[in-house]
Amino acid sequence: MGEQPPEGHTPRSRIRAVTAEVRARLSANSALIVLAVIAATLAWTIAGGLVQDHRPFFAPIAAVIALNAAGGERGAQALRLLMGVFIGILAGELSLLITDFNEVAMVLATACAMTVAAAINAERIIIGQAAASAILTTIFVGGASPGIDRLVDALIGAGVALAFSQLFFPARLVAMLRRIEEDALNEMASMLALVGRSLEHGETSSEQVVNRLGDLSRPMAELSRARESSRSTIRLSTIRWGDPKPVLEEDEVIERLILLGESCLFLSRTTTAMGVEEQRELAPIVTDMAEVLTILADDLSSREAREQAVEQALTAARAYGAGLPEDDPVTHATHLAVEMVATDIMVFAGIRFEEVEDVLLGELEDPTVPHPPGEPWLPWLRWRPRWRVRARLPWRRYGGQ
Repeated sequence: MGEQPPEGHTPRSRIRAVTAEVRARLSANSALIVLAVIAATLAWTIAGGLVQDHRPFFAPIAAVIALNAAGGERGAQALRLLMGVFIGILAGELSLLITDFNEVAMVLATACAMTVAAAINAERIIIGQAAASAILTTIFVGGASPGIDRLVDALIGAGVALAFSQLFFPARLVAMLRRIEEDALNEMASMLALVGRSLEHGETSSEQVVNRLGDLSRPMAELSRARESSRSTIRLSTIRWGDPKPVLEEDEVIERLILLGESCLFLSRTTTAMGVEEQRELAPIVTDMAEVLTILADDLSSREAREQAVEQALTAARAYGAGLPEDDPVTHATHLAVEMVATDIMVFAGIRFEEVEDVLLGELEDPTVPHPPGEPWLPWLRWRPRWRVRARLPWRRYGGQ
């Protein structure tokens, strides 16, 4: 009999994996697809009823383009689209005043529109829409006014998109940020789980650490971008009418998560210089930390999950101990790395930073893990869920007492 292929490499397992990926992509984009279809239909209906003697093909296109952005960027996307359309129409009309030759007018209008958009440091969508509007304005010249018709269509399509994205179906920015946090936590957990397996079999190396750093770079970059864009999203959306505090609080959580990622990388790096016996001793600790991160990622809105994660992180850190004064520098750095990961997990879970050291030393027996802040159902309303029940964990001392 021939050798059986490794588990996970059979055609059936590959088909299942691809099917799961496709299902996940469709699930992640299904709401956007439904929203865009409804908005496009509504924009076509409104534009067809308001503007006579033309087919309002650009109104539904404008609605879809405006909504085809990250949830917090849809309002800004609609404004960018309108800016590009306005620049293109203006350039097209000016070119038609200069020359009667449509081809020459199109060249002048396109060049002028893209130059103006680039000069004001506009984004790519503005440059593209400016060029498209200039082309349509100069090519379709007749009894009608293609430039004005396109502007009206753009206003209707963008208006529908703004109504959908800002009033009726606003982006839940906190939920979006937590999904990014979940991806980052899962990637950290995968990295530490791989490190734990490598330590157990004595296979860790500097090259593997570099590869893991590359795997973690994408979610860490996503965290940084999310933190930078959240404040601008507040300014450009209806969130500013309501209570921006949940978003600002989640920004602080992202900062803690970035520090946690750096601690995980530090722990992975220190393992490459350890001896085989030390690596095997550390392997279950690293694996336990990976499980803790998985618990956090499973439900970021659950206080119980955070409590469980904190307790298991403390158990793992205490099992490894605080090290001894006579330890060599590598061993000392490893103990410090384990303590840093446990500390950052507790801070991420909501324990105050000034209390973490007392918790590690067992001087604070009953710290409070706060409930994750609630999120308003409609960001432009100030009401949001309030949690009143605050349970406590039976904490143990550092020495296991």
